[in-house]
Amino acid sequence: MPCERKPMRYGHSEGHTEVCFDDTGRYIVTCGNDGDVRIWESLDDDDPKFITVGEKAYSLALKKGKLVTASSSNTVQIHTFPDGDPDGILTRFTTNATHVTFNRSGTRVAAGSSDFMVKVVEVSDSSQQKTLRGHEAPVLSVTFDPKDEYLASSSCDGSVVVWSIEQQTQVISWPLLQKTNDVSNATSLCRLAFQPAAGKFLAVPVETRVHLYERGTWDHVGSLSDELLTQPVNVAAWSPCGRFLAAGAIGGLLTIWDVNSRLVVERQKHEKGFTVCSLAWHPSGSQIVYTDTEGCLGLLDGLGTSGTGTSSTKASAAKPKDYDDLFDEDDDRLMDEGLSDANSPVKKAAEDEDDDDFLIPSTGRVRNRGAILNDENSLDTGSLKLGQDKFGDDEDDDAGSSVAPAAAQRPVYDGPVPTPPQKAFQPGATPAHLTHRFMMWNSVGIVRGYNDEQDNAIDVEFHDTAVHHAMHLTNSLGHTMADLSQEAVLLACPSTDDLASKLQCLHFSCWDTSKEWMVDLPPGEDVKALCLGQGWAAVATSALLLRLFSVGGVQREIFSLPGPVVCMAGHGEQLLVVYHRATGFDGEQALGIQLLQFGLRKRQLMNGEPLPLSPKSYLSWAGFTAEGTACYVDSNGLVRMLNRALGNTWTPVCNTRETCKSKSDHYWVVGAHENPQQLRCIPCKGSRYPPTLPRPAVAILPFKLPLCQTSTEKGQMEEQYWRSVLFHNHYSFLSSSGYEVDEAAQTQSDKEQQELLMKMFALSCKLEREFRCVELAELMTQNVVTLAIRYASRSRRMNLAQRLSEIALEKSTQLQEDEEPEDEPEFTSDRRTSGYRQSEPYNTRQNEEEEDDEEEERVEEEDRREMETEETKRRLNPFAKESGLPAKPSLTPVGRVGRSNPFKVADSGKPTSSSGQPRASNILDNMRSSRKLAPLSGSAGKPSKGPVLKPLAPRTKAKAQSTLLQISSNKMPSKKTPEAAEPAADLQKQPDVVAPPAENTENKRPKTGFQLWLDENRKIIIADNPDLDETDVIKEAMGRFRTMSADERLSWTERAKGQSGDAADVKKRKRSENEAVESDESNAKKKSSSLDPSSKLSAFAFSKN
Repeated sequence: MPCERKPMRYGHSEGHTEVCFDDTGRYIVTCGNDGDVRIWESLDDDDPKFITVGEKAYSLALKKGKLVTASSSNTVQIHTFPDGDPDGILTRFTTNATHVTFNRSGTRVAAGSSDFMVKVVEVSDSSQQKTLRGHEAPVLSVTFDPKDEYLASSSCDGSVVVWSIEQQTQVISWPLLQKTNDVSNATSLCRLAFQPAAGKFLAVPVETRVHLYERGTWDHVGSLSDELLTQPVNVAAWSPCGRFLAAGAIGGLLTIWDVNSRLVVERQKHEKGFTVCSLAWHPSGSQIVYTDTEGCLGLLDGLGTSGTGTSSTKASAAKPKDYDDLFDEDDDRLMDEGLSDANSPVKKAAEDEDDDDFLIPSTGRVRNRGAILNDENSLDTGSLKLGQDKFGDDEDDDAGSSVAPAAAQRPVYDGPVPTPPQKAFQPGATPAHLTHRFMMWNSVGIVRGYNDEQDNAIDVEFHDTAVHHAMHLTNSLGHTMADLSQEAVLLACPSTDDLASKLQCLHFSCWDTSKEWMVDLPPGEDVKALCLGQGWAAVATSALLLRLFSVGGVQREIFSLPGPVVCMAGHGEQLLVVYHRATGFDGEQALGIQLLQFGLRKRQLMNGEPLPLSPKSYLSWAGFTAEGTACYVDSNGLVRMLNRALGNTWTPVCNTRETCKSKSDHYWVVGAHENPQQLRCIPCKGSRYPPTLPRPAVAILPFKLPLCQTSTEKGQMEEQYWRSVLFHNHYSFLSSSGYEVDEAAQTQSDKEQQELLMKMFALSCKLEREFRCVELAELMTQNVVTLAIRYASRSRRMNLAQRLSEIALEKSTQLQEDEEPEDEPEFTSDRRTSGYRQSEPYNTRQNEEEEDDEEEERVEEEDRREMETEETKRRLNPFAKESGLPAKPSLTPVGRVGRSNPFKVADSGKPTSSSGQPRASNILDNMRSSRKLAPLSGSAGKPSKGPVLKPLAPRTKAKAQSTLLQISSNKMPSKKTPEAAEPAADLQKQPDVVAPPAENTENKRPKTGFQLWLDENRKIIIADNPDLDETDVIKEAMGRFRTMSADERLSWTERAKGQSGDAADVKKRKRSENEAVESDESNAKKKSSSLDPSSKLSAFAFSKN
């Protein structure tokens, strides 16, 4: 059954469309989503007659000069044909009718509705109605039995029912379909069809097959199928002779079966792959007209079903054919260029190399088509490429087998289909064909466009009227694109036959009187996209050029784009360009992205990288958050944001479809904010775009990362943590770009992240997931690792505490390395403006930690550079106890007041009694006794790395509340003053004493075994390594002490215990003797203090084991 597929043409606006022939076949009649019924004399009719029947027309039927339509007014109307005069209303429903059809004689009309009812109405007397009730969902389709006894209907409740018209009862019901709640959500329209004339079979589309049921017995007698039918069949229609059945499928495949042989005799593919939603046979059976869901109309011609297979075969055999006459130059070009060798059946048929040389010249053009086509196993490439089924099986005279070879020789290309490229659009604008539309809606304001009979104008409205008052502009040039910023309004219009494409800018923030400028683009170049930034404007054109202008009208850089632009967006100094990088296939769009940053140092942040989209979706919005992070939305409602911390990858942060109540509802995005985390969008019920009037309300949607198992406590905290990390990346970007950053907000975000990590750590401890605890600790700051060590120790997980102490040591070392460059003097002025008062390190001079504020300021002015160097290291010192002492003026000579440096006695070689084991237990006791204050410590300096560190001792509540998980940046010193807190030892033993003597305080601090060992072995270490400074000596000592056995370390600890009795007297005498030595060696002691946590940690860790 060779036929020709005519090119599709526009019929109606996008949406469901139906078609039929009149009784004579002279007219093609269509109805569509625009509410019009059009009467076409042929497919080439450029001026069809039209009848407006309502806002939307859902279905139509035509018989004997009567045109029946189902419209959005919930009525079934009747018009005369072809005049189109209204002839009354046949029936009404409580909601819209979905399908109408005539019986064979044209005396009755059946209509199915979304209110679950089917009505059968007499055309001559509409009062004669029969109502068929029984469906539990909207009706999809209805069809009359040719003998007028039965009526079949399909419904969204999944059933196909056969009714007795006279008795108004169900004869039989089959549950064949997928259940849905509305016709718009149905997988298939399931358009049923009774066989004409005898009415022997009822055809029911079910999934990818068409079931045949025998009339009367209602038995399932067979199915019509095809291996190329991979998507559901939507509609089915019988030929007038009743021998052939045509079906249209979701993917655009048109299939015709010979019902007697159950074989496919014709296949055609919709040229764009759109869903076929209606088809009808010509009364002669030689043509099929069909429509798709995009409102287009198509035609298959030359079917020739009126004769039998034998007669048509004999007739064609009797007439000799010259196949070369069937091809024109277009076919030659398509055959030469359109097919690759892999898809060419010519080369597949001719396996032999000699035959290839004979048949296929070097140019790829076939010399003698007749030689190829005379081979019964060959097929012309033009028919394969174009689906032009012009060649039946003319060699076989057997009528019974005439269909099978035709089916075998008529393959349809079923590979990847190119996707039509997405057209350029303006983010925040509604389609240009609307008479009243939004030309731009962004965070600055709204630009509305009006183009109707009364007015052609543009209104500009600002969200903040302090920026500028509202403006009304006459759109005499026909501008179709707009953008709005805090400085200007940018407009552009396409070119016409007489005028060039123009760019117009209203620079309303300009301080002079000339606030408007205009630029004409070169001939043949049209504006496709535009955007505004801070002090600049960008325009992408049809010549694949991007032109930059200053906001005052100075032409700046110009460069070429890699492909046709899709959209652009600007924010500050950043420009985002999305373009087509290649042709997409199977519904996919192949988009690329460029992200540029202007300013003093122009650079490309992203260049040509693919833009990820959801499967079979397109880009619907692209722009920047209010903080300057690029983000975009695809047609599936998925919002993605740029993750700069992960190599400029795109992270999905929201799915707007999850909050839509209906499949037809959408959210129209107008902006996004990172702090607070908000997606600003407009809900659109039943459409993708909002109307201009009434003014739509903006809704706020929250962000949510699509992590797994977010219903669990663990999943929720993981989602909150990573979302917080992602949405606060902009701080580092803004800081690196030279912008001011809200340090309070940044600190608060860091605090939230660390609190979440600590909660996840506690949860993992409860679940006995210690390895997971260590993984979480890697993400923590040093302060929070200290809290984690405390939690692990309290939970009796000493192995975990030991591993965490190693992590704390690594973080301390890393922190020290990171802060070493900060010793340079040029950072001094930056730190002075941080707003925090600093106290001198206690190991500079022993009396400075108790000086009053005036004395501190005097010292800072005298030696600011040295103090800055020591500040950095002091933040790392875990033993700094001056923060726990009350401030008081002191005139005591140097060396007589204040606590000693832990390494002071080590230098003198005079040990003090100490024990690692009792100290560790005391710390744990303190943790238990100060349960409420425990999470609030860890702010005294850059913290320690083990559970025995002094910052873990309880603080006063006022100090603790102000420093909960306080995370300060490397450039901002910790807030520590001598007045900050009571000493830890005093909190334990003398809570009522304000300032005990320093000597008594020292007596309560016994030495550890490591310190005692270091005192005795210092000379040996220096002798082995004479080049080491004090810092490296302590590092070497720690390494050697760790290599000792546990028994040896324990013996040193016991020795330290035995010397605790007279430590105070020894210290007093030694302090006066070594007063000068301390002053000379102060710098070395400062360096050693930053490493002291390591020794403390090692002593604690090994003693616990």
